[in-house]
Amino acid sequence: LPLTLIGSGPDNARLRRLAGKSVTFLGRVPDDVLEQEFASARALIFPGLEDFGITPVEAMAAGTPVLAYHAGGALDYVKPRVTGDFFDKQTAVSLAKALKKFDSGAYSSAAIRAYAQKFSKERFKTDLQQFISDSLTKHP
Repeated sequence: LPLTLIGSGPDNARLRRLAGKSVTFLGRVPDDVLEQEFASARALIFPGLEDFGITPVEAMAAGTPVLAYHAGGALDYVKPRVTGDFFDKQTAVSLAKALKKFDSGAYSSAAIRAYAQKFSKERFKTDLQQFISDSLTKHP
């Protein structure tokens, strides 16, 4: 199973030593390359625990399903069998089990992109403007 890692961090050198031939390290890439990688990926694996985590939403905006750790912000945007799925523990065994049953072909890229629009800048701006307008109307 090929794996492409994008970005870098303090464990980069150690991970490169541990990685097999099926792992490609791209390091930091420009936004246009990142979008292309998301669009061509079978899935984005998101093993971290974050309050929100913008990376999975960016992948979803490209129509790519997300396989995420079942906690944190991912619970707000990963919808099982719609935008992706979960694994229950932050372990290699749990991730491997999820990967074995994960079928990227079972997802609609169009449906994933549409769902990701709930988190777009435009939607946020519109909702914020509406909230402010409603607040001013109720409390002039």
